[in-house]
Amino acid sequence: MSTTSRRTSVGLVVLAASIPAFMASLDNLVVTNALPVLAVDLDASLEQLQWFINGYSLAFASMILMAVALGDRFGRRRVFSGGVALFTVASILCALAPTAEALIAARVLQGIGGAALMPLSLAILSTNVSARMRPLAIGIWGGVAGLGVAVGPLVGGAVVEGLTWHAIFWLNVPVGVLALVLIRAFLAETRGDRVRLDLVGLGLGMAAVFGLVFGIVRGNDAGWTSPQVLAALVGGAVLLLAFLAWEGRTRDPLLPLGLFRDRSFSVANAVGLMFSIGIFGAVFILIQFLQVVQGRSPLEAGAMTMPWTMAPLVVAPLTGIVAPRVGIRALVTTGVALQSGGLAWIGLTLDPAVAYGELVPGFVACGVGMGLVFAPLATAVLAHMRDEDHAKASGTNATVREIGVALGIAVLTAVFTGVGGELTPTGYTDAARTAVLWGAAILAATTGIATLLPSRRAELATAPAAEAAPAPALAPA
Repeated sequence: MSTTSRRTSVGLVVLAASIPAFMASLDNLVVTNALPVLAVDLDASLEQLQWFINGYSLAFASMILMAVALGDRFGRRRVFSGGVALFTVASILCALAPTAEALIAARVLQGIGGAALMPLSLAILSTNVSARMRPLAIGIWGGVAGLGVAVGPLVGGAVVEGLTWHAIFWLNVPVGVLALVLIRAFLAETRGDRVRLDLVGLGLGMAAVFGLVFGIVRGNDAGWTSPQVLAALVGGAVLLLAFLAWEGRTRDPLLPLGLFRDRSFSVANAVGLMFSIGIFGAVFILIQFLQVVQGRSPLEAGAMTMPWTMAPLVVAPLTGIVAPRVGIRALVTTGVALQSGGLAWIGLTLDPAVAYGELVPGFVACGVGMGLVFAPLATAVLAHMRDEDHAKASGTNATVREIGVALGIAVLTAVFTGVGGELTPTGYTDAARTAVLWGAAILAATTGIATLLPSRRAELATAPAAEAAPAPALAPA
């Protein structure tokens, strides 16, 4: 095979794996900019607005590990394709939803389909390219996936203003069809360890996540000491402990707890959880500030955040090139610190009359920071894993991050409503400022966690062993 054709093949593999990841990450926040419109068109409450996003995120998070297990057993490409097909059909149901309840239900189905996309796309990509090409391939994948999260509000705003909110979901249909064609043409089938499906673990994990997030979402409306909220929070915590106990003793766990013995994997997951809580909860608050308080249209609000949303497209692929030289810890720590500083800047300058130029430095810092985190964090998760464990490792990380998205929106919305915030021009800003500064504080704490990632010297020390293994895992250096 010539050098040119080899490069073309790698490029097509990356494209086939990245488009579904982009589609899944886009739908995390594509609805965000349409929330004020949805509130009017579907007569939706603030709690329902949260569930338009959390219904997707929770279903996504709850089903990821089962999708990974199905992929390992029946073929990752097969399950990956099935997830794309289900996601596409669910998008049609979202577009046709006549009520808030119907949209939430369709978003849940969409999240179930999306659960197969993120972790399996990364696992398939890592086993369809050579070990030498993996850092660059994962860097591009991280940039594309990060772009989906980042441009979600912009795409949502543009579509809502130019067409209707229904078109947000219709856009997924041609993309899904194209993705199915590319997957079939350019991705080879791969499998992991074929083990028995852990249905008990799935049930416990789903119930635990739902209970915890439901309790947080309902806390301010129903009262934090109300029976339903206490039952949800306590029950969720008990179920989480039961899930961990079951996973520790069952022969074929949905979540192999032994993976957490690897320091790089454990710290990367902790960073992923906290990063998602801080940044995505703040995005949920800020997009609505621009529309509710400053009267911006959905498209204007999306365009104004472009210094934030477009930076990962440039920065994330570059990290795949830079990471072997400077190490993962330096990139992730710097990225999270930039996001913390950016949110602090935005929170401290937030005012109904604030000029757009005063917000731009914070937007740029957040965008560059996101670009520095996405790909290196994915690299850290897979750094010392066997090829057979790539899907489980990336699935665990995707689960943790999706839980973080749901918790971030729930927690920062709870902060917002807890200090008297309302969806009105006069009742929004003070509470939004407090919520955004909470996000900055969460990310500041995450910076400290990121310093626990293996040092550059430790990465170099483990690289030879990884390269000599029969099934070489991605080494971060």
